[in-house]
Amino acid sequence: MLKVALVHDHLNQMGGAEKVLLALSDIFPEAPIYTLYYNEKDTKGFFTNKKIITSKIQKFPFSKKFFKYYLTQMPKAVEAFDFSAYDLVISSSSAFAKGIMTPTNCLHICYCHTPTRYLWSDTSFYIGSLKFPSFLKGIIRSILYKIRIWDFVSSSRVDYFISNSDFVGKRIKKYYRRDSYTIYPPVDNMCINTSKNVDNPKYYIMVCRLRPYKKVDLAIEVFNKLGDDYKLKIIGDGDLDYYKSKVKSNNIEFLGYLDNKEKFEYIKNSIAFINPQEEDFGIAPVEAMMCGVPVIAYASGGALETVIPGVTGEFFNSQDVNSLFSTISTFDYKKFDKRKIKEHAEKFSSSHFKQSILEFVKNHL
Repeated sequence: MLKVALVHDHLNQMGGAEKVLLALSDIFPEAPIYTLYYNEKDTKGFFTNKKIITSKIQKFPFSKKFFKYYLTQMPKAVEAFDFSAYDLVISSSSAFAKGIMTPTNCLHICYCHTPTRYLWSDTSFYIGSLKFPSFLKGIIRSILYKIRIWDFVSSSRVDYFISNSDFVGKRIKKYYRRDSYTIYPPVDNMCINTSKNVDNPKYYIMVCRLRPYKKVDLAIEVFNKLGDDYKLKIIGDGDLDYYKSKVKSNNIEFLGYLDNKEKFEYIKNSIAFINPQEEDFGIAPVEAMMCGVPVIAYASGGALETVIPGVTGEFFNSQDVNSLFSTISTFDYKKFDKRKIKEHAEKFSSSHFKQSILEFVKNHL
């Protein structure tokens, strides 16, 4: 019997990467999950019944609150995991999980969500966004330089890379000098358990973690300018107080974290899904399309592989107020066929993902 283990960077939030890990765990239900750190509450209990094996960082002082401050310890911690008992290890990684060390008789497949953003493509943005004095930023830059070298070297330990989009595949080739095969992430159609769509939707919707790279502030600025006739509902947790302070009108509502049933009720009855950020793939926009809801997306990243202009949504070409404002103010949701949107989204289904993963494993063992 094939002995399988799964590895994930860290389990302290519930986003797209964690949904991929859940799907991998469904494929290999007996496989334990190795991770640097695990917080059951922050992962909303989705991994409660899974066998979780954590690194030594789990027991470090104040790791629950200051996990990210142990950055320099993470390469050593992930290398300390022992996989000598396994035939196959699948890492789900956008950071350290791919750096595991496996024996020669163990196949290591990495499902790569992206080469680590703050080490490669977004280093300058990441350091610039830190509210630290210049001398501290200089120290952090030096630390990231050393970890970047480790990240490149450790990428050579992976036997095969799977990318979550062609967009990420190009990054893997650029930064790691490795080829990859694209298998799109799993998207479950949760809208089948919700009520019937309303005939005349009244609001636009966003679903994301409230973080700077999600460009929530851009959407808020645009809807401030659009006025009361254009309503926006934002689902997600994060830096709620900061983004509420940016609201200047009464047409923007924050709904916080919602369970799937509530979330999809709101999505299903919206005019369109707003996606102002560049995503490596972007599960949330595809979830909206599963509900027959068109997407207004920034024309970059994974959205170029999931959104069909004029059929499943529209693009705006620049991450600025004027570009997004113009697209929303001229958007006509009535021209979109919900049935065609749903049919297109089915190619990203969870069943398709699981079948593709199993075929890939079978072909490379």
